[in-house]
Amino acid sequence: MPLVQISLIEGRDPQKIRNLIRQVTNAVSDAIDAPVDSIKVIVTEVAPTHWGSGDLTVAEKRGQAS
Repeated sequence: MPLVQISLIEGRDPQKIRNLIRQVTNAVSDAIDAPVDSIKVIVTEVAPTHWGSGDLTVAEKRGQAS
């Protein structure tokens, strides 16, 4: 049972997330011949204030931090 975990900064359209899950599932199935029903995909959305790169948050880099 393959498990794929993806972390993204929040704010994407739900349909984009749905498409991501579908495409990742198909890619894993194709790559390792796993049955689609056995593949689990977890998408975690993280607030830009909770995602750091270097010593700044993404919100700070975008100029959104208060």
